[in-house]
Amino acid sequence: MLASLRRCLASRQSFLKPTTPYIAPYRHRIVAALPRRTFVTEIPSQTFVLGSLTSCEDRGGIFEKPPKHILIVNKLRTQPVILAIDAFLEHVHRTYPGVRVFHEDRIDIPHGAEIWKPGADAEKIDLVVTLGGDGTILHASSLFSAGAVPPVLSFSMGTLGFLLPFHIDDFDKALESVYQGKATILHRMRLACTFYDKDLAKKGTDGDDWQVMNEIALHRGSSPHLNTIDIFVDGQHLTEAVSDGLIVSTPTGSTAYSLSAGGPIVHPSLSALVLTPICPRSLSFRPLVFPSSSIVTLRIGDRSRAPAGISMDGRTSHVLNPGESVVVQASPFPVPCINRSSIMTLSDAQEMQHSEGAGPGKEDDWVRDINNLLQYNATFRSKALLRHSRT
Repeated sequence: MLASLRRCLASRQSFLKPTTPYIAPYRHRIVAALPRRTFVTEIPSQTFVLGSLTSCEDRGGIFEKPPKHILIVNKLRTQPVILAIDAFLEHVHRTYPGVRVFHEDRIDIPHGAEIWKPGADAEKIDLVVTLGGDGTILHASSLFSAGAVPPVLSFSMGTLGFLLPFHIDDFDKALESVYQGKATILHRMRLACTFYDKDLAKKGTDGDDWQVMNEIALHRGSSPHLNTIDIFVDGQHLTEAVSDGLIVSTPTGSTAYSLSAGGPIVHPSLSALVLTPICPRSLSFRPLVFPSSSIVTLRIGDRSRAPAGISMDGRTSHVLNPGESVVVQASPFPVPCINRSSIMTLSDAQEMQHSEGAGPGKEDDWVRDINNLLQYNATFRSKALLRHSRT
């Protein structure tokens, strides 16, 4: 018995002996290799290749030659819009002679613009200029649903939006940056949506996939019953969703309908698909973010008591009955949007070099927007101080 007790004490003492702590062999090496913070006066080109898509932010080089054909897309022609378009047309014809300006075939086509209709035989457009809100840009994207979208230069008419980097008062500076080859662009990804019936035959006669810039939403519409939707990711069954609907959005659309449904905010320079449920029956059903190489299939379950209405960028398109499905994947045709940093001068960049932040109107458009439009992380106290400072 004494011998066994000695053995137990000896083993306990060996267990309690201090040992040399384990140090990850690569951790300090990685920290030591990190570069020190540096400032640059030239905005670098960044390219992120995910799957078969390239999402990038480029400086210059978006036009092989100066634009010759400009398409104007505007919201309802109120008096401010009419005056802005007239001033824009006068400036273009005076400053850039030989440039042809087109407009959609509508009854309110402005004087001095030619009629343009989308289609295979349409006149090639080099630059799209939008005047209005975010919905105007979504409409401009829908005009090029069958192929590549020309660079889009967006002007706000006083409306706040995530896709409006320029105010209409800056149209001369913005156009100058385009024609001098200084424009910077952000490729905002789109989604390609293909619909299938119960027999997996493609629905529709046009043969073209629907291209959406914000999101595709499946919803129960006016039915009092919940939708039952089977979700497949790259051919694998993910889950059966019982909810009011589902949203598949782009990073651009992550601040739209998806955000209202509790989805995450995703930076638009990323290439990703965001899956957000609408009022799910399960408390553990949380939004998911997939790489842009993923293919998401949403199939209305055979046991679903309600069909699913389809809304794409706010447009009603289809109704899916039980057994029918939609396949959503990243589109090879993103929307190249011209950034506000296009009108940043060298002196502005040098000023930023010696400061902690950027001056008003020169910072990242996305950072500015989530602070100004969403009041990101603004507490009740900070909101009260903000209101007090404005009075």
